[in-house]
Amino acid sequence: MKLINTNQTEWVNRHENFTEKIKALYVAGNEPDLGALESYNDATKALQQLIRDQIKTYTPFRSLGAGWSFTKVATATNGYMLDTKQLNTTFSLSAQSVSEEYTGDPKKLLFAQCGCGVWELSKELRAKKLSLKTSGASNGQTIVGAMATGAHGSSIDVGAVQDFVVGMHLIVSPDRHIWLERESAPVVTDSFIQKLQTELVRDDDLFNSTLVSFGSFGIIHGVIVEAEDLFLLETYMRKMPFDNQLKEVMGTLNFNGLDLPFGDERPFHFAVVLNPYDRENEAYVSAFYKRPYRDDYVRPFVNAEGIGPGDDAPCFIGRLTDSIPALVPTLVNKLLAGVLNPFEKQFGTLGEIFNNTTLHGKLLSAAIGLPLDKVNRVTEILLEMNKTDGPFPGLFAYRYVKKSEAKLAFTKFEYTCILELDGAFSQAAQNFYTAVWKRLDDENIPYTFHWGKINELDPDRISRMYGEDANTWIAARNKLLDEAGRKVFANQLLQQWGLDKTL
Repeated sequence: MKLINTNQTEWVNRHENFTEKIKALYVAGNEPDLGALESYNDATKALQQLIRDQIKTYTPFRSLGAGWSFTKVATATNGYMLDTKQLNTTFSLSAQSVSEEYTGDPKKLLFAQCGCGVWELSKELRAKKLSLKTSGASNGQTIVGAMATGAHGSSIDVGAVQDFVVGMHLIVSPDRHIWLERESAPVVTDSFIQKLQTELVRDDDLFNSTLVSFGSFGIIHGVIVEAEDLFLLETYMRKMPFDNQLKEVMGTLNFNGLDLPFGDERPFHFAVVLNPYDRENEAYVSAFYKRPYRDDYVRPFVNAEGIGPGDDAPCFIGRLTDSIPALVPTLVNKLLAGVLNPFEKQFGTLGEIFNNTTLHGKLLSAAIGLPLDKVNRVTEILLEMNKTDGPFPGLFAYRYVKKSEAKLAFTKFEYTCILELDGAFSQAAQNFYTAVWKRLDDENIPYTFHWGKINELDPDRISRMYGEDANTWIAARNKLLDEAGRKVFANQLLQQWGLDKTL
């Protein structure tokens, strides 16, 4: 594995909302003169050596994806960070590598090294007439980065990004690396294990804990993702009255009676953007429908402001600036008038619709998961508090995802409404967040925080949100890592959250 020391002692995330002091940032790359498998195994050994070097001085160490998180969840505070984006080997699995107990189609399995971008996987799968099952609104993340922070995906009935990962290669120490999958869902054979020169571990709790573990369980070097046949999305965005009929759908996902493009047909993706300053009391409603793939479709287009069908508010909300409260409504309305243009019947693959890899300006983004029956009450609270604790310099956005099996997935409810509060980079936005979380606590409304977005987590909140699942996660970390590994793969946030405990 090639390794370059950039000599950087500061690191700034993609959203530019924080700067982290570090000892150094290394960039890793595969050896170009080796075959895919040889290069991958060579990288495994090199990563183990890096871990060995940090253990000697108990220096924190984290592998880095695309830096998409708004929080310091993936950073090595005062330690070393490893840019993995060039570790992007992929290969299909041979019949000899797939277990007879695997219940899916072996031809739809793809092995991806940790640095593979979601957009890269979509491109490669398309050539095979396959597609990822879901992705976030932005696909600039690496596959392991999106998985490990619980990126929530875009489909009502699929789940989050981690839910199409069926196996992973985890480096836990200088002397041990394992292939981890569920005991209840075997995937690979001994032949595959021998090729990776690793050790097979099948354990549902360990696997479901590691899926969302934000780099604190070791280095996830590679994963197997489960794809599906290539498909198209038929997409629409309309302005609709924010009335009782829409609120009923937002709180139940029962689409009967709502004037959507295909009536009662259940969309693949359903989202609502609410502008709290809209005097006409309307909302932007997106409904995307899954369709069989065909070649003769007109590719999706972006509007004059560069916003495409699958883009969400973080793609443009950074254009808002901190301003005096009286100007906030005018600025938000003016921004939306320019960037959110309703559209009809645009077609594209998943990778074409959810294709954003760029951002525009600093912003703050918080996201919470809610059970469906609390969505409308929380919306009432937001609109009320925008008058008493605002004005919030941004928008409220809603999308819906099926429950995840990952122990610390914030999409933990049977159907989770992800409520996103995207706003200008300002103290006003931060103060609004704090006031809202307190109000939800005071009313005993169950919710979870997106790990990679602005949050105010502490041990008590994590205990309330996850209960025994948090204890299972902590036990899994203790089982997989020895004392030295737990110190190296910790950071200040993990300690602040109480997730670094020794059992």
